[in-house]
Amino acid sequence: MTFGQSIRTCLSKYATFSGRAQRSEFWWFILFVWLVSIALSIVDSTLFGTTVVTDTGFSASTNTPIFSGIFSLAMLLPNLAVGARRLHDTNRSGWWLLIGLIPLIGFIVLIVFFATQGTRGANRFGPDPLGHAGPGDGDGGDFSRSRVPPVSGH
Repeated sequence: MTFGQSIRTCLSKYATFSGRAQRSEFWWFILFVWLVSIALSIVDSTLFGTTVVTDTGFSASTNTPIFSGIFSLAMLLPNLAVGARRLHDTNRSGWWLLIGLIPLIGFIVLIVFFATQGTRGANRFGPDPLGHAGPGDGDGGDFSRSRVPPVSGH
């Protein structure tokens, strides 16, 4: 799945928590959200950021996250939905997203889950988004191809 296809798919499935999402769909969408968030934060800082300097030399910057805040709120549901669908692809419940509430450990566990290859073939959450028939489909990939030449003459 390409970058553009991923964005279209995730936004068209804005609040769809059922089904499965392949790794490329998930990671391309996360990259899109991060890039837009960074760009909007820069716009917010440029347009609405102010720096206050006191007579004691203390300075503080304030930033009103208007655009980045609206974008973050708009992307909350699709982020949760694609995360749940990604977990479904690894045959895990979307409720595993809640482990992200545990500081650091939860984040690491979710990164591992999101990076894990999905189950081959259909699972309890739906058909394989990559179109594989599943175990026993006759394609074992590189593991089924022997690199040892056949023995002849015996």
